[in-house]
Amino acid sequence: MNPNKNIAHFGENKLIDLIEEIISLKTGKNLIRDDSFFFSLDDHRKCNRLVFNSDMLVSTTDVPPQMSFFHIGRKAVIMNISDLIVKGVKPIAIIVSLGLPNNLLIEDFRQLIEGIVDASHKWNIEYLGGDINQSKEIIINPTVFGFQDQEKIIYRSGMRKGDLLVSTGKFGLTGVGFNILLKRKGNVNDYLKYNRAIKSILEPDDIGKEGYTLAENNIATAGIDSSDGLAKSLLDLIKSNPNKGFEINFNEELYVTEAKEYSAEFKTNLEELIFNGGEEFIHLFTINPNNYEIAKNLIREKGGTLIKIGRVISDENVYLLKDNKRVKLHSFGYQHFI
Repeated sequence: MNPNKNIAHFGENKLIDLIEEIISLKTGKNLIRDDSFFFSLDDHRKCNRLVFNSDMLVSTTDVPPQMSFFHIGRKAVIMNISDLIVKGVKPIAIIVSLGLPNNLLIEDFRQLIEGIVDASHKWNIEYLGGDINQSKEIIINPTVFGFQDQEKIIYRSGMRKGDLLVSTGKFGLTGVGFNILLKRKGNVNDYLKYNRAIKSILEPDDIGKEGYTLAENNIATAGIDSSDGLAKSLLDLIKSNPNKGFEINFNEELYVTEAKEYSAEFKTNLEELIFNGGEEFIHLFTINPNNYEIAKNLIREKGGTLIKIGRVISDENVYLLKDNKRVKLHSFGYQHFI
């Protein structure tokens, strides 16, 4: 296939052939060519719940112009499996529906599929198949699923007053990255000091597996993925847990050093960078204080991270504890259609 031609020269069948070629080269498996997709339950009958997620990636709202097609594909998978892992569920299979513009180059299409297959293969997720259709922009709509016992699933609801709020990473890195890519003029090379932040957007990293350990040991009382931003994720937890809220320790355990440095250098609101960045794929959990050290040690043994960033209170608000003051948080980030 001529890499300089767009996909309109090839048609749906040849594009599917190319998808199958990439899957076969990477995994040694083939697509299921049928009207529906099938998956054997033989190895998963001990689990009594099917858990699945479908999170759509739309290029105009989810993809910075500097992002490569390979990493667009990877991101579409990562944003979906993150929502399963935070539930303590191992993703095992994926179905991907694609909306593609006619003028997409065949080489860009190849890179897009290679990104999807690369992320799926890295997480040992079987690519079952999907659908291709014409659209005005790139739309990737994966559906990922796995199995888990009902009593081990980590739900959004269930947190109690006095529980600790913990995270699997520090916030603010993508806040800096988005601010540079979307609001600053000039080349990204002008901001080499913040290369890690830029890379967090253009080359989204893998997700931690801490949710597996917490689920297996029934330690977390609630959990949520923070890809919509820390502030909105906290609000979603509050909505699922009436009469509960949070006190957040606003210190360097909460955010990366780049956020504080960037805020000072470019006169940018530090709270905005930390709470409204989004797409960090950091996981938030609430844990009984008596189980915190147990959880931390179990996760450390598996190479993971658990950071104490606050606690649950009996007030449906989010407060920041900084400079010996308690300040109410009012901003809750980006929402579609607003």
